[in-house]
Amino acid sequence: MTTDYKVTELFCIIDEFCKHFNAENSGNLLEDNSGVKRRLRAASLSDSEIMTILLYYIV
Repeated sequence: MTTDYKVTELFCIIDEFCKHFNAENSGNLLEDNSGVKRRLRAASLSDSEIMTILLYYIV
């Protein structure tokens, strides 16, 4: 059984990973030059929140 403490610990680990990943790859990612207009609205969940939810329910 997973407690709230374990979920919080999992989120903190994933959040630190996402921070380091974004910092390392900030200048190395390809740009989208397809000409398609896209919204610049912020997502409602962060990448680390989505990954935590996915890992919590997979394991």
